[in-house]
Amino acid sequence: MSHFAQIDENNVVQQVLVIEQAEIDTGNWGDPATWIQTSYNTRGGVYYTPNTSEPDPDQSKAFRKNYAGIGYIWDGVGFSEPQPFPSWTKDSFTYLWSAPIPYPNDGKLYQWDEGTLSWIEITPQEQP
Repeated sequence: MSHFAQIDENNVVQQVLVIEQAEIDTGNWGDPATWIQTSYNTRGGVYYTPNTSEPDPDQSKAFRKNYAGIGYIWDGVGFSEPQPFPSWTKDSFTYLWSAPIPYPNDGKLYQWDEGTLSWIEITPQEQP
């Protein structure tokens, strides 16, 4: 079985199904032109060996940049999440979004603050 993402008129993914191309082609699931095959094992433009986190030696299997999810955007080449913040940029190979400054690598938790264009440390809140 294959994975297919259905896009709307704005190229936004509405649903993802495990289904065969022949079934899509029947038209029973809507206009076949609105269905785009997506690779479950492709992330960031890399195809991973199924059920592992290891890149597969055969990268010809990598397509459409990322496995589609509901709300993802199809641009005719690949799927990407919607832009999380206006200051973030999409990598042209991975189709993943990056903040203008890298996430701190100090073991602490942070959230992005678009107003200051910086990472703000998240401090655990005490439970009553």
